[in-house]
Amino acid sequence: MSGPRKVVVFDYGFGNVRSAERALARTGADVEITRDYDKAMNADGLLVPGVGAFAACMHGLKEARGDWIIERRLAGGRPVMGICVGMQILFARGIEHGVETEGLDEWPGSVEPLQADIVPHMGWNTVEAPADSELFAGLDADARFYFVHSYAVHDWAMETLNSRMHAPKVTWSTHGKPFVAAVENGALWATQFHPEKSGDAGAQLLTNWIGTL
Repeated sequence: MSGPRKVVVFDYGFGNVRSAERALARTGADVEITRDYDKAMNADGLLVPGVGAFAACMHGLKEARGDWIIERRLAGGRPVMGICVGMQILFARGIEHGVETEGLDEWPGSVEPLQADIVPHMGWNTVEAPADSELFAGLDADARFYFVHSYAVHDWAMETLNSRMHAPKVTWSTHGKPFVAAVENGALWATQFHPEKSGDAGAQLLTNWIGTL
């Protein structure tokens, strides 16, 4: 690696961009908050945050051409990482209050209300990561991450049809029912929790991502 990695935090109006910027800067990355098309396309890594409603995030992302940027980056094998609703919009659809909104469909599956007695799921929780996870490398099995969400993906539906393709690495957590907490799929990684709010464990996770750029 020659020099710090250039990372763009994509600013489309629906994310904790400042806290993400600070957390990434602590890893030694050269971070910029922008929605500029060329900068987002040419950065070593693109971070897509997200808070609020699925439908509103999708609308904001499309207005900023973020859907096109993500698609083009992934087509060229350029790393993208989604956080919270920035992860949820990568799935095929989101269902809120009975209304279905089309997602980016990078992964099949539906983002649906959490099936738990207490919603939202707010606070610290552990995860179950695959043994060969790069995202969670160097982290103890009892490491805790900070979650704030009322919706999640409960069923992983993606099949790997080609034996030459690496199957995505899926990490799970449980709140009521198990849900997808993180995915590593080639150049596309994502977490349901907020690594930028997850203390030392989150810092290690972001450092792991930066190390792959």
